[in-house]
Amino acid sequence: MRRNFTSVTEFILVGLTDRRELQILLFLLFLTIYVATVAGNLGMIVLIQANARLHTPMYFFLSHLSFVDLCFSSNVTPKMLEIFLSQKKTISYPACLVQCYLFIALVHVEIYILAVMAFDRYMAICNPLLYGIKMSKRVCTSLITVPYVYGALTGLMETMWTYGLVFCGSNEINHFYCADPPLIKLACSDTTNKETSMFVVAGCNLSFSLLIILVSYLYIFAAILRIHSTEGRRKAFSTCGSHLTAVTIFYTTLFFMYLRPPSKESVEQGKMVAVFYTTIIPMLNPMIYSLRNKDVKEALARELLRNNMFP
Repeated sequence: MRRNFTSVTEFILVGLTDRRELQILLFLLFLTIYVATVAGNLGMIVLIQANARLHTPMYFFLSHLSFVDLCFSSNVTPKMLEIFLSQKKTISYPACLVQCYLFIALVHVEIYILAVMAFDRYMAICNPLLYGIKMSKRVCTSLITVPYVYGALTGLMETMWTYGLVFCGSNEINHFYCADPPLIKLACSDTTNKETSMFVVAGCNLSFSLLIILVSYLYIFAAILRIHSTEGRRKAFSTCGSHLTAVTIFYTTLFFMYLRPPSKESVEQGKMVAVFYTTIIPMLNPMIYSLRNKDVKEALARELLRNNMFP
């Protein structure tokens, strides 16, 4: 019966600008960013797989973070690049729902991988003698499976709420991808349940995953302060610096984006923030972990040297 009242079969993505000269410039800019994102994250995954010294829990989780960043960017950026150049800036109703699903699922996978990585650092610094036993391959596989399963189920639940909405009027989404807040504004039916679900799910998951990270780092900092040698403290802090940088950037943008009710102003502001966390952050993460991580830099130098010596 709901389908009898749904006349919208596709949506128009407004994008970032309607000025043609800016569209060409932005296309080139975001194409460069996307190529760098793919190269950086694929490179990180290949490097971790190829170098035996990086076959540790920390880099196992990092390779999954790179994989999720790659999927996260690929879910949004290709369509954004298409609408920069295309006269018909549309996306079908099913494709819109798929994009919504993947976006929500991947966000939740990423926040819990970041939480798992914080727990891993806690185990490495606070329980170094038991680290190898406690963080076995089986344990690491279990820890990384939970975010994927939970993210998939959460994405499905939220997408089903969206699927239950009726779209019978305007089909113009004020965004460059099918994001929940601007999509909700187009619905003809009551959106209270969807908005409540979005706010509660986003708030609870962001808060819970961040709580895991904060508690882990409270124990980590307490353990580091008990280290007497300056070199030991420096080394302990260096293993956490990259992760803390990535967490700070990611959570700040997500809290700003999702913990506000949908409105014309929040959608406009959110569009600018979304550019940052859908395109910039996936590109930055490999750089953060490679530039601030001695093991990654050494592994990369060895691989480059080996390829030059044995072409």
